Amino acid sequence: MLSVHDLLPVDAETATLVGRVFDPDTQGPCVVVVDGTDAVDLSHVEPTVSTLLERRDLTDVLAAARRGTRRWALQQLVAAIETEDDRSLPRLLAPVDLQVIKAAGVTFVESMLERVIEERAKGDPSKAAEIRDQLSEVVGGAISAVRPGSPQAAQVKEILQREGLWSQYLEVGIGPDPEIFTKAPVLSAVGSGQTIGVHSRSVWNNPEPEVALAVRSDGTPVGATLGNDVNLRDFEGRSALLLTEAKDNNASCALGPFIRVFDDGFGMDDVRKLEVNLEVDGPDGFVLNGVSSMLNISRDPLELVQHAIGDHHQYPDGFVLFTGTLFSPTQDRHAPGAGFTHVLGDVVRIATPQLGALVNRVATAETAPAGSSASGRWCAACGSAS
Repeated sequence: MLSVHDLLPVDAETATLVGRVFDPDTQGPCVVVVDGTDAVDLSHVEPTVSTLLERRDLTDVLAAARRGTRRWALQQLVAAIETEDDRSLPRLLAPVDLQVIKAAGVTFVESMLERVIEERAKGDPSKAAEIRDQLSEVVGGAISAVRPGSPQAAQVKEILQREGLWSQYLEVGIGPDPEIFTKAPVLSAVGSGQTIGVHSRSVWNNPEPEVALAVRSDGTPVGATLGNDVNLRDFEGRSALLLTEAKDNNASCALGPFIRVFDDGFGMDDVRKLEVNLEVDGPDGFVLNGVSSMLNISRDPLELVQHAIGDHHQYPDGFVLFTGTLFSPTQDRHAPGAGFTHVLGDVVRIATPQLGALVNRVATAETAPAGSSASGRWCAACGSAS
């Protein structure tokens, strides 16, 4: 399913990579830094990724930690992926812990129009194709060049309102304020190799491959990772008030494989140019491929961070911010006009050369492990309060 070569960035030898490993000795997570083909335990330096990323001497701390002797071979961690219920084996976990998991939505024109289609189809995938054609013809090209929150955007809004085409998704897509929501509870994210969950009652759903920023409590982004903002299109399409049910279920948030810490070799300018590739391999032989380029994002990632944090909303343990996706699959899977939806056993691979690969297999949310189940053991092991 996954190899060490797949897991790591192409320039892993010079990248600064932070993550978490389930330690069978303590029955809880350990904070690690990647050194070559090993993950080195640095829990004696900082007990959580959250406190580690708050340090102003972060790069120096990580450089020193690479000399640590308690380590696991990445190959060993990868080999344990298929045995995620076996607590006698070390394995990769999501590379975040106490950070709040936030997400920005409707940050790409293509995905914005798909949200409008969901809204107008009222969750019925059989109506999507016709609405997609109508909407693209009327507003697709006109909106793609509009800067959100600009006077031009206000003029477009006035025209669309007059034509009866305005939508709440267009409001956050081109209006002054982006959509920022809480994706999942603290400690609920799953890592690369773990199962992701889709609600068993959903018949129209999809992966959302995204770049996620790791942000300190003062609002400074200090690294990036890959994320899958698993989404139930039928739930959200029936009502935007069902967003929580559409976005937040057991194992419906995947992050990893590691946080790539910003340093002289990788920074925010590199994030702005990332291309994120998606591949879905189904047990029925179905294959889906897509690409989401950060070059096409409507708002700069730093603008999204600035909307997420401020005097009005603070995060003492920092936060992780999904930045949105261009990708919204329309390829038919089961019937003409029915679009894409997951089946159990789908393998979802989200990858970019600079961040490595996040790979997960789809199960129902009802059977997928809840990511927060290890928190009690972790707190007992490290002596922290829950």
